Amino acid sequence: MGARFALAGQQGVTEDLIADIPHYRESKLLTDREKAAIHYAEILDELRRYFTESEILDLGWRIVTFVGYGRFIHVLDLEVGKTCSLQKRAVGL
Repeated sequence: MGARFALAGQQGVTEDLIADIPHYRESKLLTDREKAAIHYAEILDELRRYFTESEILDLGWRIVTFVGYGRFIHVLDLEVGKTCSLQKRAVGL
């Protein structure tokens, strides 16, 4: 293993593992967690073909906001466009 992979080698990364990365989806050497991380990196590379770094960050924040908003609505058992049931209880309706 070359000098640039010395630290990786100390952490258990082998030449076979490195050679398996381009075919990570079928790899028997990589864990599902490692495969997901590689897939995430591929998605970011694809996004970079169409968006600037700033746009990618903005997109990420928008996704986080909407996912968070959806979870918040679910936890409070709200329906979009309906009055909050907690508010009704607070005003005695």
